[in-house]
Amino acid sequence: MNRWYFFIVALLLVPIVGFGQLFIPPATGPGSPTYQHDSVVVYDYAEKQDGYWLFEPAKPRPAEADVILFLHGYGGYNPMIYGQWIRHLVRQGNIVIYPRYQRNMTSPKPKKFAKNVVTAIHNALDTLRSDQHINPLLDNFSIVGHSYGGTIAADITVHLKEHHIPQPKSIFLCAPGTGLFKAGRLDTYSNLPTDLKLLVLVHENDYVVGDELGRKVFETATNTPQRNLLIQYKDAANSISAGHNETYCVDKTFDSGIRNYTAKRALRITKTNAVDYYGYWKLYDALRTCAGSGKYCEFAFGNTPQQRSLGMKNGTVLRELEVIIPSPSLLSESESQISPIQN
Repeated sequence: MNRWYFFIVALLLVPIVGFGQLFIPPATGPGSPTYQHDSVVVYDYAEKQDGYWLFEPAKPRPAEADVILFLHGYGGYNPMIYGQWIRHLVRQGNIVIYPRYQRNMTSPKPKKFAKNVVTAIHNALDTLRSDQHINPLLDNFSIVGHSYGGTIAADITVHLKEHHIPQPKSIFLCAPGTGLFKAGRLDTYSNLPTDLKLLVLVHENDYVVGDELGRKVFETATNTPQRNLLIQYKDAANSISAGHNETYCVDKTFDSGIRNYTAKRALRITKTNAVDYYGYWKLYDALRTCAGSGKYCEFAFGNTPQQRSLGMKNGTVLRELEVIIPSPSLLSESESQISPIQN
């Protein structure tokens, strides 16, 4: 049996202040700290390399909740690395499954990552269906993946049927890539589901994996019309960088105790700022809501001001995201008759 434990977190999201900087989350709507729940319950089933953590909303405890699969980057098998984002998602009322697909930084080989994630998905859903846990709702199942996690997210979604996993309605790929490894990279992503809503976010100064895979997914997912590629640029005047690990937003409350290179780096470089609030958090909130209810689609798709905006700092408008939508040359014959964005 997997060992497990749980603890309760009750922390409020506050603006990040330091060195004269003031980054304020959106007051309402996607990315805002408007929460239904005060606490997060964490269950640790991650002892093995195909284990997982579960994060469930509490205070009040719902009877059922939507499920998000959160796939970490290479070596990111300490959930504290993305902890503030996870807490944001769970306090909105979602269950987060956080697979551990690595034993350590050198084992297993990357070709086994997807298999470990699939095992974790099946086991986590079985666990959630027990009386102890909140009932999982899969009608709006969604996946978010950073770096190698983004690569895995696209891979397993192309191969849904053989893995027997739920079909996601939305996927957010954050700086997807594999570095020097090739495992998990596909020749084409044309077999992604037609009705999938897909966002891919890459960064100007990503010197770890670059933007090659992100662009490839966007360009070859020709049967998935509702997709956008977003590019985040450096804004030096406002202390906004544009590197590979912009997703990092450490929350030590979720610290598993692991201190590998990735965890140490996250502790050293983490800056929770406008790229989190108006980039990752806003976009993913909007993406999932758009996929589930059709609301907030203008924040997720279409090269709109709401989608591009990264907010303000001390009254200064920050450099916007660049948004690329499918051009006619990137549309399949069947989808060329469909508007790329259906709000």
